[in-house]
Amino acid sequence: MHTNCILVTGAAGYIGSHTCIELLEAGYHIISLDNLSNSHSIALQKVQEITGKTFPIIEGDIRDKELLDQLFNNYKIDAVMHFAGLKAVGESVENPLIYYDNNVKGTIELLQAMQRHHVKKLVFSSSATVYGIPKEVPIDETHPLNAINPYGQTKLIIERMLQDIAQADTESRIALLRYFNPIGAHESGKIGENPSGTPNNLMPYITQVAVGKRQELSIFGDDYETVDGTGIRDYIHVVDLAKGHVKALEYLSDYKGIEAFNLGTGKGHTVLELIQTFEKVTGKKIPYKITNRRPGDSAICYANTTKAQQTLHWKAQFNIDKMCQDSWHFQTNNPNGYE
Repeated sequence: MHTNCILVTGAAGYIGSHTCIELLEAGYHIISLDNLSNSHSIALQKVQEITGKTFPIIEGDIRDKELLDQLFNNYKIDAVMHFAGLKAVGESVENPLIYYDNNVKGTIELLQAMQRHHVKKLVFSSSATVYGIPKEVPIDETHPLNAINPYGQTKLIIERMLQDIAQADTESRIALLRYFNPIGAHESGKIGENPSGTPNNLMPYITQVAVGKRQELSIFGDDYETVDGTGIRDYIHVVDLAKGHVKALEYLSDYKGIEAFNLGTGKGHTVLELIQTFEKVTGKKIPYKITNRRPGDSAICYANTTKAQQTLHWKAQFNIDKMCQDSWHFQTNNPNGYE
């Protein structure tokens, strides 16, 4: 057992909550911090139910310097897993300052607190949006970085700050995890993706149509150069993604420096393939309409995951059928989310 603990920021969110389960099941102690601006504390109660383990649940903001100092003073924090951040692309375009304040300024406060308390290990929740529109696929970690919206920019700015920190302090141990498209839910059906308001992501939109909350799905563009004209994305099961974080943390116990890793399956599926798979595994029809392409959407985007396989000894296990099944299981168990 580790007596040291892991501070998990944004712990109540979709990826944060699933990662809390994997950390607890791997024997780590955790402290969860979330301002609940975009998430629900119920998710963390469910994590305790699923694992049979308790941990401190702290409601607070990473921009709160006093709170951070209190946490680092009160607990023996060995590493930080940093998920806290706003993540809706459209909202970031309409309201960029909120994103820079929350994501960038928040991360600066967190990093300063880590420096004050001599905590060197960080696993950062980044995103494939740092690549912008892919120049070639599959995308590996050496692909040029070129974020094209404020949300992606905040992830890229943070990555660059972390590169600079690693250069300035050779004791730093930092993993940048660039996620592709997480879907699915924990197989218990107790936690999953729980968007407030209209979902920004495809899968919760599909499940809300299937459960009768929404009438139909909009597909943005069917004139891409792909097998069926709809965009291709690399969908990854959120539990596989969460396990990747535990692997990254293990890696940092032996490694100094900073490394970026793609977390995806390395396979692409079109939007229509995802819908057809969902219909097949659930028996539910998903009515949809085709609308215009969204600005900035690329036709094809999927990961080269060789680096994570070789360096982290991690590989996604679950296929798209399982992703659809688990998403539907969560939605049927929680027709109105965590409300």
